[in-house]
Amino acid sequence: MTNAKTDRDWDEKYATANTPWDSNLPSRELLNVLNQYAVSPGLAIELGCGTGTNAVALAKLGWQVTAVDCVPQALEMAKLKAEDAGVVVDWIEADVHNFGQGLESFDLVFDRGCYHCCRRVDLKGYMNTLRTVTQPGSQMLCLCGNPNENEQGGPPRVPEESVRKEFSDLFEINHLRAFHFEDAGGMQGPLGWSVWMKRK
Repeated sequence: MTNAKTDRDWDEKYATANTPWDSNLPSRELLNVLNQYAVSPGLAIELGCGTGTNAVALAKLGWQVTAVDCVPQALEMAKLKAEDAGVVVDWIEADVHNFGQGLESFDLVFDRGCYHCCRRVDLKGYMNTLRTVTQPGSQMLCLCGNPNENEQGGPPRVPEESVRKEFSDLFEINHLRAFHFEDAGGMQGPLGWSVWMKRK
């Protein structure tokens, strides 16, 4: 049986504050996509929500949000952010592989940096989760590492052809475009893929 923490020790990362991906800023690309495609609020789920910045941002926009992560410390921090913002989010501690049984289908799935780790541990389990928490017409934004730059470090990188192949059974890709993650302070972060999809 696989576990999300097989890829790296996420508990240790949060315990030592070694979380370079956690900019504490809502994803600019998420907000751009919602605006570009005029996506109306509904039911949303964030996979690998970390300390909850994006889940809280979605809730502030009127979404009914469920957010999942495998690290208790991250979720405790996320709950405090939601309280400070005056919003309600359904926080769930769970492995995002083979997750979601018993939940209703969501209108929007958001993944900022979960897929590119999960695919190295249990791609089938991750896709099983997407199958479980979506229905035809559900939309998904996946932000993942992009190999088309020479910088060292950063997130795991996924070739474009792999992204297209791995999502093709479940989703039609509306756009697959390059973008940059944001680092703390709003600095330009690593190159990524923005993958906006609709469930078949």
